[in-house]
Amino acid sequence: MTSTPDSPSTRALQSLRVELRHAGERRLVLIEGDRNAALNWLAAELPFLRADQGLWVSTKADSPLPALHVATPAQARTWLGRELDLLVWDGFSGNPPDGLAALSGTLTAGGLWFWLMPPLAQWGTFADPDYARTGLDQATEHPFAERLAKILCDAPDVIRLKMSEYVSANERVVESADERASATINSELGRVRDELSRRRPATAFWVGGGPEQDQLVQALVRFGLGRRRRPLVITADRGRGKSAALGLAAAELLLRGRQRVLLTAPSAEQVATVMAHARERLGAQLQSQSATQLITTSGASLMFLLPQQLLADKPAAEVVMVDEAAAIAAPLLQRILLGWPRVAFATTVHGYEGAGRGFAVRFREQLDQHTPHWRERTLSQPVRWASSDPLEPLVFRLFMLAATSQGNTQQQAPDPSPVLEVERWQPAQATENDLAEAFGLLVSAHYRTTPADLRQWLDDSAAVSWRARINGRTVGLLWAQGEGEFSALLAQQVSLGRRRLRGHLLAQSLALHAGLPQAAQQRSLRITRIAVAAPQRRRSIGQRLIAAAQAYATAEGFDYIGSSFGGTPALLAFWQRQGLQPVRLGFSQEASSGEYPLQAVCGLSAAGERLVADLQQRLGRHWLVLAGRQWVQCQPELMAAIMRSLPSGPQPDAEDIRDLQYFAAGHRGFELTLPALQILSRCVGAADWLTALQPAQCALWCRSVVQGRSWAELQRENLCRGQRDAEQQLRLMVADWLALG
Repeated sequence: MTSTPDSPSTRALQSLRVELRHAGERRLVLIEGDRNAALNWLAAELPFLRADQGLWVSTKADSPLPALHVATPAQARTWLGRELDLLVWDGFSGNPPDGLAALSGTLTAGGLWFWLMPPLAQWGTFADPDYARTGLDQATEHPFAERLAKILCDAPDVIRLKMSEYVSANERVVESADERASATINSELGRVRDELSRRRPATAFWVGGGPEQDQLVQALVRFGLGRRRRPLVITADRGRGKSAALGLAAAELLLRGRQRVLLTAPSAEQVATVMAHARERLGAQLQSQSATQLITTSGASLMFLLPQQLLADKPAAEVVMVDEAAAIAAPLLQRILLGWPRVAFATTVHGYEGAGRGFAVRFREQLDQHTPHWRERTLSQPVRWASSDPLEPLVFRLFMLAATSQGNTQQQAPDPSPVLEVERWQPAQATENDLAEAFGLLVSAHYRTTPADLRQWLDDSAAVSWRARINGRTVGLLWAQGEGEFSALLAQQVSLGRRRLRGHLLAQSLALHAGLPQAAQQRSLRITRIAVAAPQRRRSIGQRLIAAAQAYATAEGFDYIGSSFGGTPALLAFWQRQGLQPVRLGFSQEASSGEYPLQAVCGLSAAGERLVADLQQRLGRHWLVLAGRQWVQCQPELMAAIMRSLPSGPQPDAEDIRDLQYFAAGHRGFELTLPALQILSRCVGAADWLTALQPAQCALWCRSVVQGRSWAELQRENLCRGQRDAEQQLRLMVADWLALG
């Protein structure tokens, strides 16, 4: 198929673009059928679309237009924060849901998203190359893709072009079929163009801030010039001008006398829009500039720092602005909140970089506790496209970016004696409303619940789920996955680090990192997610869900049940109440929470119980060696809680007791007594004694004796006034322990 500037299909596409730009809307063009035919058609048509910024998502060699930028499906999210007027996604190269959801938001008014895929009827069995990445390539059915196909089939604003109609078996274009296909394509393009023409607005759409964004800029300036300790939290859907408002306000603050405004976000690329608007606003007042810093003629500056660098350097500043805050670990956000006088947090509400609503629910508690006078602003009006744009609601529905749980939004007082129903539940067979309610609950409870999780939940044949309901509303969910049952040889290879299978995260982690291959041989059930609606918490709903999962696992012959989670004292206590005990603490802090991953398990069979005992014994033996090397940043309260759950170590012998007595009396220094102090930390009854101390005393002991932190670090944490004071506190603690006999 060939096209010219005057061919009907080219004219139809060009007139469609004209109408879309005028209306401020965008469209999905779904190209169904033969991939080669689709590429040939695109190669013929795209040169005449005059796209300034276009992206081809697939392999470079197959690009239908050399002028297009190129990204693989795995690289798609690196284009966040940029603007495109043309997106061509080759679905035959893979369709990671997070990337699709993200890149659709980069299209500006008048933009077209061409998506190459098999016919909709085949999506449920299509072997998507992206499935192998998450272990879904063995599944014979894919409910997630079937659901997408049904939504697209019923969406009138989707432009569907069917390429397979005019391609023969040997991929040679048949002329008569070619003509029929061209007529069909032109008719479909004309249908959408004519519909746009019928409701053509009197004035053309233009990209601008609008009154809502202007009001936010004014609010940010008032905040930046106003009183201390009154944070501003900004939430917005994508395309609402949030980043532009931050940039305009930052520049205005510099022009009004602020000497330094700091900007932070998960990456420098994500604040490119902020810097661009600040640069434009400063204009002639700008003396020097780089991608991460703007300096005015008066010496005032706007500077970008990554969150970790910001907290490490702690530069002085009157104002700190945090963009995409939901993607930053909660402990880092808290330290930023407390570290500067005026901090503004901005985040995307329905995100693929982190769930903005989960951020709002969790971080609100920190704000209420530390800065009760904080304020919130919301942007709802789009600025990069018109409010009539159908692509955004379509993408939100496809990937459930706006899924909401009624259980979380319930306003009335909870029923004092509700009837709670807990049942096995299959999300792949749920109605759209039930699925949206359930997924919304997962999103609100977990920072990093994304469209990829929705696909995994629906498609994974090893997944089992339970739902808790009160009065017909979903108030709790548990999602678990069967793991393990490796052969002895495969389990040994996993333990040696020679093999790594897709999935089986807990079983393989325990076999490899904890060093016990039988953890992968045994049959296990890993709890992937558990969520309870905020108004219904502390009513044993989570306990009921876990009990249901344990009963199922026991009846089905599983050896153990477990979970991996960001370790906090409260979460550990919750899992311990359900019978799970900590068996492994990870070495690296999680990006989503800033916490160390903690794995807890409960034996269900005799073999499973022996495994749990062996894992705990092994962790106990290794504890003091690893604590000062790998867990230096771990919360001391969590360290003490884990030690309390581990089997005790040896008792101090007579020489150790003598050293401790001399230390308590001031006759022996800390370093010389450290071996005896560490033995004391792990002996029978020591963990109970530690947790019974005042929190500051327990923290001082864990930080100095167990984790090996320096006196200067302890002083910065306000645990002591220096080495002498710290040692004196430790001497008094040892004296108290000795007095217990």
